Amino acid sequence: MNIHIVRRGDSLWKVAQQYHTSVQQIAAVNGLDRPDVLVIGQALVIPAPSVTHVVQWGETLWGISQKYGVTVQSLMTENQLTDASMIYAGQVLNIPITYHIVQSGDTLAKIAERYGTTTAAILRVNNITNPEYIYVGQMIRIPERTKPIKEVNAYITRVGEQAIQEIQTLGKYLTYLSPFTYAIKEDGTLTTMKEAPLLTAAWEQQVAPLLVITNFSAGKFDSDLAATLLRNPTLQETLITNMIRIIREKGYAGLNIDFEYVYPEDRENYNAFLRRVVARFRPLGLLVSTALAPKVREDQSGILYEAHDYKAHGEIVDFVVLMTYEWGWAGGPPWAIAPINQVKRVLDYAVTVIPRNKIMMGMPLYGRDWKIPWVQGTTARTISPKAAVELAAKYGAAIQYNETYQSPFFRYTDETGQQHEVWFEDARSSQAKFDAVKQYGLRGVSYWVLGSPFPQNWPVQEWNFKARKK
Repeated sequence: MNIHIVRRGDSLWKVAQQYHTSVQQIAAVNGLDRPDVLVIGQALVIPAPSVTHVVQWGETLWGISQKYGVTVQSLMTENQLTDASMIYAGQVLNIPITYHIVQSGDTLAKIAERYGTTTAAILRVNNITNPEYIYVGQMIRIPERTKPIKEVNAYITRVGEQAIQEIQTLGKYLTYLSPFTYAIKEDGTLTTMKEAPLLTAAWEQQVAPLLVITNFSAGKFDSDLAATLLRNPTLQETLITNMIRIIREKGYAGLNIDFEYVYPEDRENYNAFLRRVVARFRPLGLLVSTALAPKVREDQSGILYEAHDYKAHGEIVDFVVLMTYEWGWAGGPPWAIAPINQVKRVLDYAVTVIPRNKIMMGMPLYGRDWKIPWVQGTTARTISPKAAVELAAKYGAAIQYNETYQSPFFRYTDETGQQHEVWFEDARSSQAKFDAVKQYGLRGVSYWVLGSPFPQNWPVQEWNFKARKK
């Protein structure tokens, strides 16, 4: 996989020729509705040249693996085979071979570093005798690599047919699905959802659904509602009983607790509640996880942060979701939604108190469009990454990239003369976040939120790691 940044004079045909692929493949992987329209500065995911093999009579998977120099296991994983003997004549197999098309400025050392291999290994599989002699446009095979397996959660706020179709399309990239939300009530009961068909679709894709509970009321997180529950152990037991009932009735695999704006004085009450939940859930084989505000130190002040005890949650629950997004929030001034330098500040603290294998790093699947100059009290419009690029194309805006935040942005003027500033996500910003997951050795990632089209995120995720399946 390559990421190409559109330059003045580029066309999709020209880009396809440069990378030895087709216009159709690039358009499909990037979700381009109008392949003839590109934006200067736009990031394009370029799929690697693919290799397929048509099984002949008498062939075995072992023999095919030897022919292409790959392992039987990688062939089985790539083609979702459960039995190495169950192949048949005429079957088309994808061969897990990666090629790199040499670009201007490439060296074998740079290529090796990018793909997590060595110069010597590249020389060996390509029978290259002179490491100094490579040329632009050359197709170099990358030695087979084992992608790490990570867990991937995604929140979803819809439960209808469109949501089901999305899970059927994206389910292969997910470990968990978290329908948002069941809200707690003052009597220990929960609001209702009609999500049963969505859960069925998730399990069909081997995606484990998690019951999400929140202190959400009247369109916002309610501190008093959380306090009512957290200060009453009897009420907590009632709530836990009701959660277990719903989980058994609906077929959930576990629980995700997203209590926000909890009063600081309820910090220990929250920890005690988690211990009660785990004590009853764990014997049933049910997962327990929590969503935590993005703290950079233990004593960070503010009602969003103080009751979220990173160390205690890391000890008590199975994993935590760090909500590492919303720096560029709708009610604030223009900024990257998840600037990587700020995300890493949170991770730097988190890994000192929470086991790395319990941390799911939050990733946004959306962007925002602000009117500028920004005025206090105004609200930005939330848009999808795909819509952001289409907006740039409509108004002839060039996309820029902030290297500090590892995030794309652009400015435009609408028909009324109003100026706008847009920050969003693209293949580059996703790659930067996946690099952080690997750098910090985290459990995986958690997306907010499905339903916001971002086609190129998924092949970038797949390039970096495989999603664990349940």
